[in-house]
Amino acid sequence: MDCSGLTLEGTGLVATPALTNPIDLLAAQVDAEVLTLPTGARVFERDRPADSIYGVRRGIVEVLGEEGEKLCYRPGELFSYQDILWGQGFYRNTAVARTPIEVLRLDRLRFLNLLHNHPTLALLLIGQQHGRLREQRSSGTCCY
Repeated sequence: MDCSGLTLEGTGLVATPALTNPIDLLAAQVDAEVLTLPTGARVFERDRPADSIYGVRRGIVEVLGEEGEKLCYRPGELFSYQDILWGQGFYRNTAVARTPIEVLRLDRLRFLNLLHNHPTLALLLIGQQHGRLREQRSSGTCCY
């Protein structure tokens, strides 16, 4: 049942359909910024202040680690949240557009507020990481 636009009697609240993926949650934020970048453009660079989280809407983003390790992020995936949540305030990697991309950017404080207001987002991010680890394990590229 679609509940969008349903007004709850006497409360002034409007029910909206549940957002079930991280990109939809990011896109629903008023302060989310949409960036469209060409192939080869840098989304962010290592050792710069980690001030935003990113989500891929279109294209492929490659995140390059300090020791040459590479991770690709595809539509529907968020990246850089590790630096926001557990980092020292700086990006540990460099993110580069491997195809023309469209990414959503949400600043650190707004992301932390989003996480606070939608705790299921943490479960979605854990699920994303779980899927990535399964893929790496099955392809033999997982390091222990």
